[in-house]
Amino acid sequence: MNLMHTIILTTHVLAGLGIIGLVLLQHGKGADMGAAFGGGASGSLFGATGSANFMSRATGILATIFFCTSLGLAYLATSRPQASRSVMDAAVPKTAPAAPVSVVPVPSAAPAQAPAAPDSKVKNIPQ
Repeated sequence: MNLMHTIILTTHVLAGLGIIGLVLLQHGKGADMGAAFGGGASGSLFGATGSANFMSRATGILATIFFCTSLGLAYLATSRPQASRSVMDAAVPKTAPAAPVSVVPVPSAAPAQAPAAPDSKVKNIPQ
């Protein structure tokens, strides 16, 4: 499938460059001086040169190839298996929960004493 993708992509790029070159080389229909001053034949549907010459036919063929390779590349891009888009999608879930840890209290040497309550008669309060 990778070779097919490379072949279609190469054909696509070459067809695109060919279209660019042919369009830039073609002579526009309205570029004649006669068209600017009301030449009737050059303003018709196909122009004064006829329905199609070599360059316009080649442009049409390359445009068809470009269109077909675009469809082929779109098909190849959507038919591939998609990779996971997130790190969390690739995470392996745990199969069983971990065993609970039992906590055994350790007896201390002396019991902890609460701090002594402050004297209710405080003499250091300023008046």
